[in-house]
Amino acid sequence: MDKIQIGTVGLGLMGCSIVTCILVAGHPVTALTNNIQQKEESVKRIEACLLQLKEEGILKETPAAILQRLHVTDDYHSFNNHTIVIESIIESVDEKKKVYRQLETVLATDAIIGSNTSAIPVTLLQAGLQHPERMFGIHWAEPAHITRFMEVICGDKSDITLAEKVVSLAESWGKEPSLLRKDIRGFITNRIMYAMLREAFYLVENGYATIEDVDRSLRNDLGYWITFAGPFRFMDLTGIPAYLAVMKELFPELSNDAAIPATIEKLVEEGAKGVANAKGFYSYTEATARQWEELFTDFSFDIRKLAGKYPQNIGDQ
Repeated sequence: MDKIQIGTVGLGLMGCSIVTCILVAGHPVTALTNNIQQKEESVKRIEACLLQLKEEGILKETPAAILQRLHVTDDYHSFNNHTIVIESIIESVDEKKKVYRQLETVLATDAIIGSNTSAIPVTLLQAGLQHPERMFGIHWAEPAHITRFMEVICGDKSDITLAEKVVSLAESWGKEPSLLRKDIRGFITNRIMYAMLREAFYLVENGYATIEDVDRSLRNDLGYWITFAGPFRFMDLTGIPAYLAVMKELFPELSNDAAIPATIEKLVEEGAKGVANAKGFYSYTEATARQWEELFTDFSFDIRKLAGKYPQNIGDQ
């Protein structure tokens, strides 16, 4: 059966990774960029992602054959007759809404518009649209062509039937999507991750542990089980009553500080971006920064394989 043509807007690092995922799933892709002069650079980045997948034995086709399904453009009229377009630009409400206004001039009224936002409430992005019911958050994880993660988020005016269609489509891309039926800032993973980050900074900035020790503990505890089971399954596996007992004692002691941690503010003021510019919480040379990037890619492939060995629906009713 022929695959539907899918549109994307934005060809940065994440946009190229998203395009790669959709191409590999067999879809023709129309990718819009506001910088058509960098088309060749973007196509090379997508080709590099495809070559990674080829080396891992994931591709059934050659990268060259897959790239034949890609059309890069700067013309919104190229989205005529598309039934879904996914925006992946900077996290700016104003800039995203400029894209949606353009899309609404060319798309059919029932075509789906998705935003790869990581935190902006979808209800806020829907405001002012002619057809807000077809607008959803479609939150990917980097690297999008490797990870199984996806969140599909409804805004206050989203049509749940269309949301379920997005979930089914995402499953055909090799994802294990979660559906948020109500809108909330940060969605699932970011709300939980940033609660964890707040506590991590609290421990470091108040002298309880070093950055290295916090990382070491989480890597060897949370990192040991989280790919196998989420928190609720893990409580089932390890005994629910113990968690209630700890919650009663620990919850009152956890940090609820709304202030931004001074440690990260200072790093950003000093120009730190992490391995991207070899300056972060840890010390890097340019060589070790690149090595960490390469290790992260290798690890992402390994985790993908490991997670695939352990299906999550055993015995579910």
